Amino acid sequence: MPHVEIKCFEGRTDKQKTECAERITQVIAETLGCKTSSVSVAIKDIPEKDWKTEVWDKSIVPDEKYLYKRPGYSCDGEM
Repeated sequence: MPHVEIKCFEGRTDKQKTECAERITQVIAETLGCKTSSVSVAIKDIPEKDWKTEVWDKSIVPDEKYLYKRPGYSCDGEM
């Protein structure tokens, strides 16, 4: 506990993803009071053309009540 899943457009390097995962792990451990060894982070590349169907419609809209940080965009044609 906890597990974090990040979905983003393609184009980040493995080095960027590793650094992101390490930094997120540190913040989570400090903020939630757990060990870094308890944190797992997955980073998934999503093609931009699939964002609405694969992320917006499947993860953001259905889980809106759980979002503590909402996106500053909509998928009504504006990204």
